This record gives sequence, structure tokens and C-alpha cells, in this order.
Amino acid sequence: MVLYDRIIVPIDGSAGSERVAVHAAALAAVHDAELHGVYVVNAGSFAGLPMESSWEGLDDMLRADAESALDQVERAAESQGVPVETHVLEGTPSREIVEFAERGGCDLIVMGTHGRGGIDRLLLGSVAEKVVRASKVPVLTVRIEGGGDDADEFAVEVPDDAAPESPAEADAVADSTATADGGE
Repeated sequence: MVLYDRIIVPIDGSAGSERVAVHAAALAAVHDAELHGVYVVNAGSFAGLPMESSWEGLDDMLRADAESALDQVERAAESQGVPVETHVLEGTPSREIVEFAERGGCDLIVMGTHGRGGIDRLLLGSVAEKVVRASKVPVLTVRIEGGGDDADEFAVEVPDDAAPESPAEADAVADSTATADGGE
């Protein structure tokens, strides 16, 4: 199987995002890969605000949210000794994530899914689902339903001396890491 050199982790700062960041950083450590944290400011979601609404400070608030979310990725990468770059993008989240991954030569997208179902999924859609459908880059989804309180329970720790000696060993480690969250 393919080793990963560049992993992108789109993050939104929601409950459980830290779990996704930790998982992506652990995979990057196993594969000796770069990690790219991405936060997409969806300015279109504010288009419906009345014109009288004060736009002053809105951009600052959105940027502060982005930096806070990306701090989670930086901390996770630092704890694993993984090189990390963070990026704040603007636009439709699923489109920006796919374009960034494909333009940037990324080998894997690691992102969270809230496990939405039923009418919520039909009405709201799912960024993760849209990315999975549109991306040519493989996507690993990490279920974060249940919030961030249990994130430590599933944290993947990769010892410094755990670097695989062969591609087959790397694949075995990645397979066991990919299921560390108890998912299927």
C-alpha cells in the first residue's frame, strides 16, 4: 500500500475536533508525513444577515475561531513531533477541502464526522460526505459523535522508535491506527 507524505486535516473547532487532530497527527508520525491543518471560513453562511447587521468585528471573530481550531492541530502535531502547517481558507468547506488536497498533492484527508442521520443529514448535508464523494484523494473519517469529553480515551500514541522499517510494516501500523477509534 501507499505511504502517506502529506496529510490534510480539515478542522472546524467543534466538540471532538481534538480527537480528529490527534488521530491525524498519529498517522503523520507513523508515516513520517507532513500535516496540514485546514480551517475553512464559510463566509457564505453569513450572507443572510440583514444589511443593518454590524460587519465590524465579524471577520476578526471568524479568524479567531479559525486560529483556535488550528491550535488543536498544532498541539497534536507537536506532541507527535510532526511538521505542521496551518491554512485558513474561505469558501464552501467541502469544495475548498477537496481543492486544497488535490492542488497540494496531499495523499490523505483525515476528517471528522458527527454521525448525523435522518432528516438532519437530508436538510443540512455533511461536509465529510461531500468530500468523500468529490475527492480523488483518499478520505479517512473519524467519528466524533459524543463530543470531546472522551477524546483522550481514543488518543493514539505512537512511540518515537515506532517508525516502520518497511512499507508492509507501515501498512500494518496504519491499519491498526485507523481502527483505534473503535470504528469499523
